[in-house]
Amino acid sequence: MNVKSALAVLCLAGIAGFAQAQDPNIGRNLAATCANCHGTNGKSAGGMESLAGEPKEKLLQKMADYRSGDKPASIMHQITKGYTDEQLDLIAAYFAAQK
Repeated sequence: MNVKSALAVLCLAGIAGFAQAQDPNIGRNLAATCANCHGTNGKSAGGMESLAGEPKEKLLQKMADYRSGDKPASIMHQITKGYTDEQLDLIAAYFAAQK
């Protein structure tokens, strides 16, 4: 790859990161993947715990425990490993803000 191509790739990566940081709905969009088990907006219809309105710190701790394997799970340990710490923070903030 030549210098111009490498510079173009770096610029595009920077723009994509900036665009993601500026999207006010990114937390909601990431949290939408949780709806299958935890209900729309984190309001479970039963079977799984609701996430809506839980303190952000509590949600982050649970996800950290799943990620590390300290909390047993059937799939959450795999799901949490698929997100960055920043993404998990956005997801937890979204659910904490729900009523």
